[in-house]
Amino acid sequence: MENKQEEKIALLIIGSGPAGYTAAIYAARANLKPVLYQGIQPGGQLTITTDVENYPGFPDGIQGPELMVHFEKQADRMGADLRYGLATKVDLSSRPFKVWIDEEKLIIAESIIIATGASAKWLGIESEQRLNGHGVSACAVCDGFFFRGKEVAIVGAGDTAAEEALYLSKLCSTVHMLIRREEMRASKVMQDRVKNTANIKIYWNTETEEIIGEKLVEAVRIRNNQTGEITDLPIKGFFVAIGHTPNSSIFEDWLDMDDAGYIKAIPGTARTNIEGVFAAGDVQDKIYRQAVTAAGSGCMAALDAERFLSEKGVH
Repeated sequence: MENKQEEKIALLIIGSGPAGYTAAIYAARANLKPVLYQGIQPGGQLTITTDVENYPGFPDGIQGPELMVHFEKQADRMGADLRYGLATKVDLSSRPFKVWIDEEKLIIAESIIIATGASAKWLGIESEQRLNGHGVSACAVCDGFFFRGKEVAIVGAGDTAAEEALYLSKLCSTVHMLIRREEMRASKVMQDRVKNTANIKIYWNTETEEIIGEKLVEAVRIRNNQTGEITDLPIKGFFVAIGHTPNSSIFEDWLDMDDAGYIKAIPGTARTNIEGVFAAGDVQDKIYRQAVTAAGSGCMAALDAERFLSEKGVH
């Protein structure tokens, strides 16, 4: 098999966050001999998260990377074939499907589970990445709890930013909401809620210059676009809510997607518009985006794939 860069399998899982690993656990237990390629970020978004306190079964909380090691070990113990590699091209025109890994190896699969996740959009400043997980976060629902009673800032102007600002306002003493333009993109009802929340302070025409802090976030330096005035706001948490990008670009010629690139799954299932191709986790979920919902959809995808392969007589 080493020299021959082609391999035929029953089930290929692309991606290794909670959705991909859960799909691998279920598929391996069903004896489907799944092959999982871990992609560019083995473990997914949780590997850049520190404390995870909302995943059931860990009463004292757990570190994000450690949680993903547990997922990986469990999938491995069940017999899933876990590999390093990135899916770089696909041909879903007919079954069996073709997927190229690292542009060279060809996998020919009877069915595919896509669990490639989504990536948070960042502002692109050095201090943001350096302090990521040390006060900088792209998920208020995940990390807001750690800033109870403290001052935080959030960047963003859409519905997600508004929702997250409102969520933080219930936990934090003050939420400084930084908006680049002089208007919000959020729906009218969300804008009204934000404006009517006493401890959310809105800064219009405001750019983030830098997040200040050596080991932990201590302040954010902001600049007013119109006046050029620079201000340092003392804060403990800095949330980026400027959207996510689903990692779905290699599938865009084949699968139905929404305007933002999220794969459309048939409601109540993990099925896509192509029979035998399933989608799970954040690549098809722009609403919840939690580890536990991703894991649940990974389970759905594996059960759907098992049913599909059984109907097709593939073992």
